Amino acid sequence: MKLKRALGLTSAFKIILRLAAIGVSLAAAFAATSRPAHAQAAPPAAQAPAAAKPVGTIKAISGNTITLTTDAGSDVTVLVQDTTKLVRVAPGQKDLKDAAPIPLQSLQPGDRILVLGRLADDGKSVLARSVVAMKQADVAEKQTHEREEWQKHGTGGLVSGVDPASNTVTISLPAVGEKKTVTIHLSNATILRRYAPDSVKFDDAKPAPLDQVKPGDQLRARGTRNADGSELTADEVVSGSFRNIAGTISAIDAPAGTFTVLDLVTKKSVTLKTTPDSQIRKIPAPMAQRIAMRLKGAPADATTAGANGSVASSPQTPKPAGPPAGGASASGPAGTERSGGAGGGGADLQQAILRIPAATLAEMQKGDVVMIVATAGGSNGIPSAITLLSGVEPILAASPNSSASTILSPWSLSGAPGGEGATP
Repeated sequence: MKLKRALGLTSAFKIILRLAAIGVSLAAAFAATSRPAHAQAAPPAAQAPAAAKPVGTIKAISGNTITLTTDAGSDVTVLVQDTTKLVRVAPGQKDLKDAAPIPLQSLQPGDRILVLGRLADDGKSVLARSVVAMKQADVAEKQTHEREEWQKHGTGGLVSGVDPASNTVTISLPAVGEKKTVTIHLSNATILRRYAPDSVKFDDAKPAPLDQVKPGDQLRARGTRNADGSELTADEVVSGSFRNIAGTISAIDAPAGTFTVLDLVTKKSVTLKTTPDSQIRKIPAPMAQRIAMRLKGAPADATTAGANGSVASSPQTPKPAGPPAGGASASGPAGTERSGGAGGGGADLQQAILRIPAATLAEMQKGDVVMIVATAGGSNGIPSAITLLSGVEPILAASPNSSASTILSPWSLSGAPGGEGATP
């Protein structure tokens, strides 16, 4: 698995941070109550060194010095002393009771660490009192398992209805051809999360009640399906509001990573930006024709377009060997939609599109007809393109109301959400 950036802060680290904060508070309170009474009248002593507890990913190690890239993006020098305690925890571990001592030599670049200590005299370095480590390989293994769980026991699509009285949500699966709906049953034990308005990263999703889920939202659920897949009792749900835009590119600023599209529905111009996570694909003409045929209700054994634009006579696009497509660039929610019922071979079409070589914004041209899945908008009001598909003229001609989410969910190109400890 290839991550866009270093592994995200896991639940174990979050809990460790809380424990550390509690420990600092208790230590301060104990120190205050243990001072002699006359200490209050004594002149103020020199200010104690500030406590420090940076957390992030190891960038480099040299001798007893660790260069740590924090989650805020800055580099911190950590000095490991002879008295420093180093322990290793597993992803998802809720406390330190099972933490195992480790030598400094076992740490490697890419590992996650939490450092508890104090600032050195230079005000920049951190003298480590303890280091809690989580190995990169352990996190990767857990993430792989969680993505598999979402793929095997999950489903996702557009919300078509919400019924708070029965605690259910109905979704329409992304598919080309026959449509299928699934009823999601929620309980008090179901974990509900919602994506941030400007992100499709699972780490950015926050707990949210059911009343925030609206028709038209994208939703993924993981749980237990019934026999025919029409119902799912959810253990975990993540939802979000995304924009689907079909239109013509009217302006491109490739160096700035922005472009403007004339929306074919609203007839208004929309400016969007691309990010390192944006997935840009040019659909080959044969594949676009194939999708258009399915939208028109052509038989399933019609000619299939391959990812390179070639045409084969098999009834479905072949499944690639190896890891699920999309997993290589996961940054939070990998893999293709395997909802177990996306009618008309929707999962196969997604896999085929995922195998198309990635394009760049600079390869797009004014006048290109595109389909876009974008975030609802960020703090600056400019939505970020999650998926940008060009070469879609035949698809829109066959079904003017089609959108990129007809064949791809927002997260199908950026990774399926995992459970605690995942990055998505």
